[in-house]
Amino acid sequence: MVLDPAKEAEAKAVFDKWDLDFAVVGETIDEDRFLIVHNGEVKADMPLSRLSSSAPEYDRPWEPTAPAEPLEDVPQIDGIDGLRALIGSPNYCGRSWVYEQYDSQVMADTVRIPGFGSGVIRVHGTDKKLAFTSDVTPRYVRANPIEGGKQAVAEAFRNLCAVGAQPLATTDNLNFGNPEKPEIMGQFVGALDGIGQACTALDMPIVSGNVSLYNETDGQGILPTPTIGAVGLINAEEEPILGYARDGHVALLIGDGEGHLGQSALLAEVFNREEGDAPTVDLEAERRNGDFIRAQRDLIKCCTDLSDGGLALAAFEMAAASGVGVQLDDDATPALFGEDQGRYLVACNFDQAEALMIAAGQAGVPVTSVGRFAGDTVKFGSSEAPLSDLVDLHQSAFGEHFA
Repeated sequence: MVLDPAKEAEAKAVFDKWDLDFAVVGETIDEDRFLIVHNGEVKADMPLSRLSSSAPEYDRPWEPTAPAEPLEDVPQIDGIDGLRALIGSPNYCGRSWVYEQYDSQVMADTVRIPGFGSGVIRVHGTDKKLAFTSDVTPRYVRANPIEGGKQAVAEAFRNLCAVGAQPLATTDNLNFGNPEKPEIMGQFVGALDGIGQACTALDMPIVSGNVSLYNETDGQGILPTPTIGAVGLINAEEEPILGYARDGHVALLIGDGEGHLGQSALLAEVFNREEGDAPTVDLEAERRNGDFIRAQRDLIKCCTDLSDGGLALAAFEMAAASGVGVQLDDDATPALFGEDQGRYLVACNFDQAEALMIAAGQAGVPVTSVGRFAGDTVKFGSSEAPLSDLVDLHQSAFGEHFA
């Protein structure tokens, strides 16, 4: 941090308030020099312009990632059986076993506790709120680094919009294998391309970041994992979207999709398959749909984005958090488990649903009624199971896996 010396005391007070260390370690000078001085003795003296303009740069060879294998036919499965496979997997089950071991409500400014797409806290001493999230889907990045990079930013954008927050900025944590291997460096190059496109289109600049390379075991690299963290703002005069679905609420799907199953959670968890391309990310649609959600916050009781597990997993998680059953009308596997991007699931009463549909038509936003929240079961078409049984599986699977 570079400060006007006149504001040193003011800055120190902010650091002291949050129990952070504060120390003056240097000062700017007029000369084109970078000086390091210890106990009055110059330890280093270098031309600053050379450091910024002539420092060595890596230009490693890289290979573009080959197109993913085409997706073969995916069999129709029982929707509840598919949901059970997902929520019983350590990749998609509840994580309360982890986060309930820690205090998430320090200083009582927590507005939304862990377990949802975005956490929300109050800005201490004000009526403003901040929302935080982080996301990446490594299997997308492996299959298509550009689309996978875009998707990581887009999902973070959706998570913030789903709670009514205006996305502000991102930070990245770029985790890859050995960049000296051209195929790994190609993943890195492609992911950065996609991240850059999405940050520009969604107006979410990267303000900080971290890079972790050479992550491999016995020569086998990790999946490319360019994690995106993001922060959004809910102004004092704005209400966050933090309600719950209730008996009788309509389930509306915001956004369009064709049932994309390539690289999907269902394909990996149920069929142990990895083929198909990552879903395409339409950044214009992402921004349009996210802006619509925030603009219509007064009509929306509960909202979540669709990502891993598609509509089926999103509907179950909303029902589980709300303590009410859900019924989806379409039981086709692509409709339930497709992972098309740019979509949200919304719960609201009938009158609000009508108003949302009218507003969506005026804004050019696709909207579809896909079911309703009611009763105490989860029902996909004619397949049905008690909500309580599914919640027990979802909440216990992680702890049992690591017991």
